[in-house]
Amino acid sequence: MSQKLSMLSIAFGAALWGIIGLFVTYLYDLGFSPVQVVAVRVASAAILLLLYTYITGKEELRIDWKDSRLFIGTGIISIVFFNLCLFIAMEETSIAIAVTLLYTAPAFVTIFSRILFGELFTKSKITALLTTFIGCALVVGLLPYTGFDLSMYGVLAGLGSGFFYALYSIFATYALRTYSSTTVTVYTFVFASVAILPFAGLGDLGATLALPSAWINIAGIGLFSTTLAFLFYTKGLEKIESSRASIIATVEPVVAALISFFVFGELLDAWQFLGFILVITAVILVQERPRSSFLRRKAS
Repeated sequence: MSQKLSMLSIAFGAALWGIIGLFVTYLYDLGFSPVQVVAVRVASAAILLLLYTYITGKEELRIDWKDSRLFIGTGIISIVFFNLCLFIAMEETSIAIAVTLLYTAPAFVTIFSRILFGELFTKSKITALLTTFIGCALVVGLLPYTGFDLSMYGVLAGLGSGFFYALYSIFATYALRTYSSTTVTVYTFVFASVAILPFAGLGDLGATLALPSAWINIAGIGLFSTTLAFLFYTKGLEKIESSRASIIATVEPVVAALISFFVFGELLDAWQFLGFILVITAVILVQERPRSSFLRRKAS
């Protein structure tokens, strides 16, 4: 694959992440709760990734079960809570606002990396952190303050999605010292599925699961916005370094914002749009590091 095709592959994978709001919103309309949406996403992705890996290289499925703690970190502590917070934020605010708050993850990773890995704060990192803070304040309506009218629960959930997504990068950094990215991703979703399915109450949906529209959206979130998104993104990384890939992947919030506007009629005012731009700018600024642990990426 040429470098140009690799860049397109990364952009396409990120765009598939960006359309997740389509499937989530319709599943909500069918009566799914955020926990149930997380459950069908991680379970369908786990099944598809297990099948894909078994066919293409079953040796990738071998792990030492003593390393389960690594996948408890990536799968349960990170992916389950990241998805739950993201989907709650989408329900409580809007797709565009939820995905913008998700993109606080690089700022959290920068802070965690300073504490855990000793990575120094540089001028560009400090600038990125301040830009993220100002951008989020604009998006949620704290700047300029004219009365806070967004759901505080939704805003906190959106910030929580960025926090737990950032934790995935930290846990994955340790896991990738022993296993390939494919192995880490597969078992991340397997562990996430085992953790959440017993508590999701999918049996309560009853007749809803008999509807073709339910399975179309479950397939969409599991196949398009998770499995294929990961495969396209990972394929692109064969020729594109992760820092550049992270910048290309900012197409995700752009696509999410377009879906939010054109499909669901969710509007950002001028100040919120400025905040949206600042958050994306901060993601680009923070990619000065030669090895970026944020968007190593994304089992989301």
